[in-house]
Amino acid sequence: MPGEKQTAVRYYVGVDVGSASVRAALVDGFGTVVAHAEQPIQVWEPRPDHYEQSSADIWAACCSVTKEVVRGVDASQIRGLGFDATCSLVVVDKQFQPLAVNSEGQSHRNVIMWMDHRAASQVKRINATQHRVLNYVGGAMSVEMQPPKLLWLKENLPESWEKVGYFFDLPDFLSWKATGVTARSLCTVVCKWTYTSDRGWDDSFWKMIGLEDLVKDKYEKIGSHVLSPGEAVGKGLTPDAARELGLPGGIAVAASLIDAHAGGLGVIGADVKGHNLPCENQPITSRVAMICGTSSCHMGVSETPIFVPGVWGPYFSAMVPGLWLNEGGQSATGKLIDHVVRGHVAFPELEAKAAASAHSIYTYLNSHLDLIKKSLPVGFLTVDLHVWPDFHGNRSPLTDLTLKGMVVGLTLSRGLDELALIYLATIQAIALGTRHILEVMQAAGHDISTLFLCGGLSKNPLFVQMHADITGKPVVLSKEVESVLVGAAILGACASGDFASIQEAMAKMGKIGRVVQPNHEHKRFYDKKYEVFLKLVEHQREYRSIMNS
Repeated sequence: MPGEKQTAVRYYVGVDVGSASVRAALVDGFGTVVAHAEQPIQVWEPRPDHYEQSSADIWAACCSVTKEVVRGVDASQIRGLGFDATCSLVVVDKQFQPLAVNSEGQSHRNVIMWMDHRAASQVKRINATQHRVLNYVGGAMSVEMQPPKLLWLKENLPESWEKVGYFFDLPDFLSWKATGVTARSLCTVVCKWTYTSDRGWDDSFWKMIGLEDLVKDKYEKIGSHVLSPGEAVGKGLTPDAARELGLPGGIAVAASLIDAHAGGLGVIGADVKGHNLPCENQPITSRVAMICGTSSCHMGVSETPIFVPGVWGPYFSAMVPGLWLNEGGQSATGKLIDHVVRGHVAFPELEAKAAASAHSIYTYLNSHLDLIKKSLPVGFLTVDLHVWPDFHGNRSPLTDLTLKGMVVGLTLSRGLDELALIYLATIQAIALGTRHILEVMQAAGHDISTLFLCGGLSKNPLFVQMHADITGKPVVLSKEVESVLVGAAILGACASGDFASIQEAMAKMGKIGRVVQPNHEHKRFYDKKYEVFLKLVEHQREYRSIMNS
C-alpha cells in the first residue's frame, strides 16, 4: 500500500559443483530461484577408472557463475553464501598450491573425482580389516570414499604425498577458498572420511590401514576443526574471495554439504499438506530424498541409528541436524542412460530426428515409445528385454564394485525402435535398483512411504513414472527443479542468522511442485520384472564362479 514501508527482499547464493559443470543460483527467502547460471568444467580421464579435475578450474567457474547471478542486485540484499559439491578429493601443498594426483606430474590436475575407481585394491585391503568404523558405512567401505584414495596416493605417488599440506573434500575446499578457514563440514568428514560425531577420528583405523602419518598434529591435514552444515565459517567472505565472486565482503559463508545431501535438504523437508500423500502428518523419517543426476543417491533419515547392510551410514547430523542419515546409491544412472543411448548404432538417426523436431533426444525417445506401444502401457514393451545396470559396479545394496552390466533379450534389429526399447529397459533397471535399495532399508527398520526426487533425471517424465510404478510409491517433485541449488542456498540462509534452524529454512524454502502417483494396475508386471532383475545378478555370480573354478 502507498506510504507503507516495504521490507527489502533477502537473497542467498547457492553454488553447486557437479561432475561436469558448476551452477549458481540467487534464491529468495521463499525458496524461489530468481537467477541461475551454469558453466562446464573440465574432466580428464587419463586411463580407465581414473577421473581427475582441477581445483583452479572449478573455483574459476564458481566465480564466473556467481558474478552472473548477482549482476544488478543490490549487494545489501545478499545475506549468505552456501556451497555444495561432489565428494571429490582435492590435494594441495603446505602453501595451498595444487599437487599432481597423476603419474604424469600434471599439478593442475589435483582433484581425484568421486567416481574414480583407481583404488580398488586399496579398498579391498581396508575392508579386510573389518575395523569398527566400517559399521557406519554399511559394513564395507566404497572405493568412492576418501581413505582408499589417500592410500593409493601414498603407495603410488610418494613425491606428491611427501609435499601434501592438506587434503580437502571438494565442498570444504570451496568454503576454505571463500573464507580462508580450513574447517571441515561434519557432512563430508562423517560420510566420506570415517569421522564420527561422538568420537571424532579413530587413530586405530588410520594406523591399521597404513596412514598413521595423518594422525600427526591432531589430523591437521584432513581436518582438526569440524562444523555442522549451515554453521557460519570464520568471519565470512574474505575481501579477495568477495572480489573474485562479485559479492559483498564479510557476508556469511556456511559450512558446506556434499551435492546429494544439499539436494536432500532442498526437498525432504517441504510442507506436503493438501497433496493427499501418505507422508502427510507423518515424521520426516517416512520420506526418502532421491537425488538423480550422473549417479543417484537415496537419502533416508531416522531418529535412532539404523544399520543397513550395504547402505552407507548411519551418519548423525550429516544432512538434517539431530537425525541419523542412511545413504543408498547407484554409481552410474544419468551417465549410464547416456552411455547406452549414445553408444547405439541408431544414435545418429535419433540425433537428427530430435534436432529436426526441436526436441531433446530424451523427449524424442519418450514420444517414440508412445508411438510404438500400440495398446500396451509403455513399460510393458520390455517384457523380453532386461538390463542389470551396474556398468560401473554396485554401490548399494550389494557393495560390489566388480559387478558388470548385463542386457538380456537382444536381437539383430538395429533401428530407432530398438534404441528406444533399450533406453526404456535401462531406465526400468535403474528404478528396479532403487526398489532393491528401498527394500533393504525397510527390512532394516526404515518406514518409507514417499519418494522426493530432484536432480537432472527428475526432469524426465518417463524416469519419474517408472520410479513410481516400480517402487509402488508416490513421487514428489519440487516446485524448483534446481533443488540442489536451493539446498545450498538454505545453508547460506542459516549461516546468515535469518532462520533459527535448518529445519525452519527447509520448511519455508522447500516447495512441492507436482506429485506423480504409481499405477497400481501395473504392479504384477513390475513384480515379475523385479524377480527377473534379481535373477540376473545371481546368474552373473554363477558364471563368475564357474569361470574362476
